[in-house]
Amino acid sequence: MDRGHCLCGNVRWETDGARLWSGYCHCESCRRNCAAPVAAFFGVEDGHWRWVGIAPARYTSTPDVTRYFCANCGTPVAYASKRFPGETHFYAAGLDTPAAFEPEFHVHYAEHVPWMIVADDLPRYPHGGNEGEPE
Repeated sequence: MDRGHCLCGNVRWETDGARLWSGYCHCESCRRNCAAPVAAFFGVEDGHWRWVGIAPARYTSTPDVTRYFCANCGTPVAYASKRFPGETHFYAAGLDTPAAFEPEFHVHYAEHVPWMIVADDLPRYPHGGNEGEPE
């Protein structure tokens, strides 16, 4: 089980299922949404997580993407996309135990910022969703 929350603690969530995957996203929209050089996510199958605090606010950042955030403190907490039906992606930095996050890959690495170097040996996919060969 994973648990997490926003900065102020109003928005809380928990899972009862295994993570589907864990990884880093370097795309421009995730970077801008988090105001950070990279976003760390993990996927959970819908039906295996729930809001246990105040439900988050949400907005549609592109026609197929919904981003969830705390209306009080502004912390991004989750992401859902029609491209990934049946799953919701949670920000690893919001975990109650962020040290338990074990990334498996990088996606959208073609968009990474050159001044942020992540020193690991994980596969780096130039685009999203583990498509094609890693760089």
